[in-house]
Amino acid sequence: MEAVHHVRDTTFSEDASKIRTGHAPENMATLRSFAISTLRTAGHRGIASGLREISCTPFTRPLNLIGLP
Repeated sequence: MEAVHHVRDTTFSEDASKIRTGHAPENMATLRSFAISTLRTAGHRGIASGLREISCTPFTRPLNLIGLP
């Protein structure tokens, strides 16, 4: 679990996030963990490089990763 937190903090700057009220911090942590898990399942060893790669075509690549057309 420490590795996931380290990736969320270094890649997504989670500790510097301004989201602090209600369930929003927990929800964002879940979304970040989902992104990390999805990228690792797709074979990306480096999360930052995986994010850069899918951001090149932001309207198709993220959907392809989770199996949506």
